[in-house]
Amino acid sequence: MSKEFVQIDRRDNIIVAITDLKEGSAIDINGVNIILKENIKAKHKFAGQNFSIGDEIYMYGVLIGKAIKTILSGCAITIDNVKHASSAYNSTNKNFKWNPPDISNFKERTFMGYHREDGSVGTANYWLIIPMVFCENRNVDVLEAALSESLGYITKKDFAVDTQALINKYNSGASEEEIYTTSIIHTKDEISKNRVFSNVDGIKFLKHDGGCGGVRQDSEALCNLLAGYITNSNVAGATVLSLGCQNAEVVTLQKSIQQKDPNFSKPVVYLRQQNSRSEREFIEEAVKRTFIGLIKVNKIERKPAPLRNLVLGLECGGSDGFSGISANPALGYASDILVALGGTTVLSEFPELNGVEQELINRCETEESAKKFAALMDSYSAAAQAVGSAFENNPSPGNIKDGLITDAMKSAGAAKKGGTSPVVDVLDYTEKITKPGLNLLCTPGNDVESTTGLAGSGCNIIVFTTGLGTPTGNPIAPVLKLSSNTHLYEKMKDIIDINAGTVISGEDSIESMGEKILEYMIATASGELVAKAVVKGQNDFIPWKRGISL
Repeated sequence: MSKEFVQIDRRDNIIVAITDLKEGSAIDINGVNIILKENIKAKHKFAGQNFSIGDEIYMYGVLIGKAIKTILSGCAITIDNVKHASSAYNSTNKNFKWNPPDISNFKERTFMGYHREDGSVGTANYWLIIPMVFCENRNVDVLEAALSESLGYITKKDFAVDTQALINKYNSGASEEEIYTTSIIHTKDEISKNRVFSNVDGIKFLKHDGGCGGVRQDSEALCNLLAGYITNSNVAGATVLSLGCQNAEVVTLQKSIQQKDPNFSKPVVYLRQQNSRSEREFIEEAVKRTFIGLIKVNKIERKPAPLRNLVLGLECGGSDGFSGISANPALGYASDILVALGGTTVLSEFPELNGVEQELINRCETEESAKKFAALMDSYSAAAQAVGSAFENNPSPGNIKDGLITDAMKSAGAAKKGGTSPVVDVLDYTEKITKPGLNLLCTPGNDVESTTGLAGSGCNIIVFTTGLGTPTGNPIAPVLKLSSNTHLYEKMKDIIDINAGTVISGEDSIESMGEKILEYMIATASGELVAKAVVKGQNDFIPWKRGISL
């Protein structure tokens, strides 16, 4: 890759600036000399030819827009001279041949995970506190205050004050000087070192604003999502709080759990507040039964597991003009390695697959999957248009500012996360992942709604690429942040785990970076490294209310 510019695909008629380029600079593209007619910022694009109004513009080898003004060779490509355009597609899949990557470095590798009775293996061991309806959120807060800090789990505070230590000194007859010199401030690290249940990685509290009101489909989807969390391999058990009269009924949740895992055997505590004599009694029972559940699941220990037991969610957010050149294709290569090893990867965010539908359809192993993907895309697009929007409205102001000016351009780069392997299955929102290989999961492009859906369908680890930076995490699946550029990594090391900016600088190839990502995943899945999102307590959880989100 040139350190100044790159033509990603030989079919592309626009060029990406790797660094700031000055007006008057001479650029050679496959023997064609282009003189820049204006300054081009890094991450942005310039015309590799003259365009008339209506001419098609290609990047990543696919249609990403059309000229709405005359654009001369060497001029910047902007929202003022280009509009979104994408290729039509049909649901007929073609013969597809895949060349898997070299897996010799990972063939015999394992990770240390938590083995479940259904054969799955978790990268973490969590207990969940789940409200069936928003009315129970306050009780969830009470349980969090009662359980997290006292059991040695990460709290929202940077430190804890141990007043009990002073009380103990006072009761033992200590002098004022002894009381004054007693240490009472404990950091997060000190709290976690004193965990009561050493094999339970945490208690996670899934508050939400659903469960009642709205349309019945929202409550049904919520029950399916919560069932997905309870049956996820990273979860050991759960406490479920129900008011008793809400639309999202416990019986609906239980049926969904049974559908996802017919032999379900994890400990789950179901409590209905309207059956309780008082709120105090309700909280007391929840604390005691949760504590007993924690005793049971603390007996589970990490043991070696093949890498095929990893279920990797492929996510992006806060994307920039380098995301589709460095972080996304490197993650795609890691995805291909994992698939070749018999593992599972999941590409979501359907609004960000606009323009690359045919490529993914052609990669579908079955005609059924191809037709399902096309139908889901058609339905989603129609729903967006029905409320006066469209996929083309997907790029955010930050995306545009950093070089992603059309949805098809953003989508073509985002799809690189899915690598090159065949598509083995297409899933609608909350459907369970059952087939090893690359899966497509229908979610919004909204970062948190998408990561929430990935974990709900069974992902036990997520890698999240970003060019602008994001603090997004998930309650049960560790979310590793992968930066597209070194500037971001250096600026936000507290929330970014891995730097793919070395691909841009030439220190790494897509392949070498992909292997580094997989190594980091293995260490995280084994509990040797902790994702920054987990350290920060970023437990983002937003169920998708169908049809209102891009």
